[in-house]
Amino acid sequence: MINEFLAKVMDKLTVENLATAGLLLLTALGSALWAYWRTVEKKSFADFFEFALPKEVILHPSARADALFWITKRLLMPFLLIPSGVIFVSAVAFATNQGLGALLDIHAPVLGDAPGPVVVIVFTITMLLAYDISYYLYHAAQHRFPVLWELHKVHHSAEVMVGITKDRVHPLDDLMNRMWDGVIPGIAFGIWTLVALDPVEVTIFGINVYVIRNILMMDFVRHTHLKISFGPLNNVVLCPHWHQLHHSVDPRHYDKNYGLLFSFWDRMFGTLYVPEPDEEFKFGLMDRDAHEYQSLFGLYILPLKKMGRVIFRRFRRPRAEAPIKGGQP
Repeated sequence: MINEFLAKVMDKLTVENLATAGLLLLTALGSALWAYWRTVEKKSFADFFEFALPKEVILHPSARADALFWITKRLLMPFLLIPSGVIFVSAVAFATNQGLGALLDIHAPVLGDAPGPVVVIVFTITMLLAYDISYYLYHAAQHRFPVLWELHKVHHSAEVMVGITKDRVHPLDDLMNRMWDGVIPGIAFGIWTLVALDPVEVTIFGINVYVIRNILMMDFVRHTHLKISFGPLNNVVLCPHWHQLHHSVDPRHYDKNYGLLFSFWDRMFGTLYVPEPDEEFKFGLMDRDAHEYQSLFGLYILPLKKMGRVIFRRFRRPRAEAPIKGGQP
């Protein structure tokens, strides 16, 4: 039994997965070294670890809740969430391929089955843009609509940022996000199947889009206390420090910096807020029951109960009454 279990585990530890994990860990380590070197005058090996893993953060109840939530999601959700992302994108892509192909009388990839590296690069950029604008729109909706906000509050309930806070996302929220991701990226994917089939199949679920996006957006690092900025590149890529502002309880920072990888969506739609260099933030929710989100019950069950109340009130409320607004109160 144990041997069979280990064999299944090893099957999942592919070279690509290990390489991806290694790159992400190196990115986090490099970011911690960079932040430490530019902020601390008297440096030491022991002091670096205290800087990178401060006790007041690692031992915080919110960090403990993050760890429990991360473990349980890894045990319960991958069989649902990972396939769902592929299924929704593929379904919309197939519909786009069939519909647009019939409309334009295209029955085989325009560029053939072996396009060159330029096509692969262009494909990767367009898919990065498609996924990023898709994320921006869904994220803005999470803050605008009360039903979605009750789920998204799980993510914002973190009172400290410990890297795996990036995965402090309710499973239903994850699933709905993947369903939405099937629309814009799915259409883009479907169009590319008409242009050049092979590179799309190789890269859409592989290194070109997902890994590059994860490394560039530094999702792990931006959910830590490390105030990393990219300087002039901040005008294109949303740096960790700018995303940390999005988790701030300061009313000036509500509903700002929605972006995932690129910062220009926020600039285009008027939701960009540039923090002061090395500005400190207090994270969490301003709700009176914010402390209730620091347990598995609060992270899994409480959002569903609150969603039910919002839906019930919505059907009970007279039509002339103003809608409830999402986001921090």
